[in-house]
Amino acid sequence: MKISLAISSLLAASAAAFAPAKVANSNTALNAWKDETVVGITAPMGYFDPLGFSMNKSDAVMELYREAELKHGRVAMAACLGWYITAAGVHPAFDSTLSSDPLEAAKQLPTVGWLQFVLGCGAIEWLAQDIKKRPGYVPGDLLGAAYWVDDSDEGWVDYQNKEINNGRLAMVAIMGIIVQDLLYGNYGDQIFK
Repeated sequence: MKISLAISSLLAASAAAFAPAKVANSNTALNAWKDETVVGITAPMGYFDPLGFSMNKSDAVMELYREAELKHGRVAMAACLGWYITAAGVHPAFDSTLSSDPLEAAKQLPTVGWLQFVLGCGAIEWLAQDIKKRPGYVPGDLLGAAYWVDDSDEGWVDYQNKEINNGRLAMVAIMGIIVQDLLYGNYGDQIFK
């Protein structure tokens, strides 16, 4: 009993190290994140926050949330594409010796492959942190498109909404694909089977 209590208190104390810093709430009369012109508020849902994560959050926190949503959406879109490439048996780096089941292929990946993956992701994160320091940075805009076009351009807003919506769909899709593989062992295209 004492050991489990000690372990749980250690875990709780260590979790506090990863908790976000307290940010002062801004109580502005006009919350820009619920304004109908903001990117990401699309039909049919409009402003979608059923669990209330955005309630009483400052603009800085909401920009962090938007950046995280974009990053997770981009990774999920790449994961969906990579899943079906792997399921098709394409493994250019390892002479197609890995399994066609992406979860099995991840288990079979040599250490050097995992090292390459981790270092590549780390390099991208390092670069993104450096890009965030530039003046006029817009959350998620790593290539600097905001310097040439702003949200007054209807085509640009439409493009951003498409990216956010496709990212949201991809996040749900990759979770469904993984669950399908884990529960039923179906990892490829199951539409015509």
